[in-house]
Amino acid sequence: MTPEERRTAEILRTIARDERIKEVVRTSPLLYPLLLTAAKRYVTGETRADAMKIAQRLEKMGYRLSVEHIGENTLDLQVVHEAQREFLALTADCSQLHTSVGISFDLSHLGLLLDQEMAFAHVDELAERARHSGQYLMISMEESTKTEAIISMYERLAQRHENVGITIQAHLHRSLDDVKRVLELPGKIRLVKGAFKESQEIALARSIELNERYLELANMCVQSGRECSIATHDQAIVDELARRDYLHRPNVEVELLYGVRPELAHALREKGIPVRLYLTYGTEWYLYLCHRLAEYPPHVHQAIADVFDPARLQDVGYGMS
Repeated sequence: MTPEERRTAEILRTIARDERIKEVVRTSPLLYPLLLTAAKRYVTGETRADAMKIAQRLEKMGYRLSVEHIGENTLDLQVVHEAQREFLALTADCSQLHTSVGISFDLSHLGLLLDQEMAFAHVDELAERARHSGQYLMISMEESTKTEAIISMYERLAQRHENVGITIQAHLHRSLDDVKRVLELPGKIRLVKGAFKESQEIALARSIELNERYLELANMCVQSGRECSIATHDQAIVDELARRDYLHRPNVEVELLYGVRPELAHALREKGIPVRLYLTYGTEWYLYLCHRLAEYPPHVHQAIADVFDPARLQDVGYGMS
């Protein structure tokens, strides 16, 4: 990134966490539909039906799928229970697909910040339901202040359910030890760079050093034989892992966010490399949109074009139009 792009990314990550701005967007009859249009490049829609419609089309094209009902940092008990019911319904709907779907979620969406035992019970129930329908769960990683609580809960869950996986953020300084820790458990590992704004005492910024660390952690996961998702859009990392002949290993897949670099998804699939697309839906799309734009600030230009020409979104690059 250029210095200007880095500054833009920092601003986007800051406003993503500003509850005042979020509330203005949520209640504005002008801003809400405009920004929702921009979000639809990356979010399948606001309802489960929206997500399933796109999931069915992508499955027919040969993609593996992950699906998430967006939400996090929930402090309203009623909203937590509603989220649990929604995830159970999502699991049931995904059972109608012909492939094993990863049901992804933030623990803070299911009550982590209110009552850890309640959150554990919710995921425990969800894991059992997912097992019966042939799906697996993928716990997302959140801000560094929650990392220990999330990994500790994953350790408990993984002892009861082999179909529960965990996400590791490569940029955190603690992640080398965390990977060693979770490799002792049976679940799938999803390796990401990390999207959250963190201090330099806690995490690496986007850099060559971060790429080197990502490759080190990816090497550990792949060589362990553990099922793992290489979740990155970074061409340099993908090329290096391909050079090492990792991407054709039976325990490895590449996971890409829906709407981000669809040309890479197509190219990898054409080479016979398993590609999983990460689909999201729900009304809490504002934070997700900000993070997608922050990861590659030139996409702000694309978002503006989408707002003023929504027809561009009929096909976001997967040949579904």
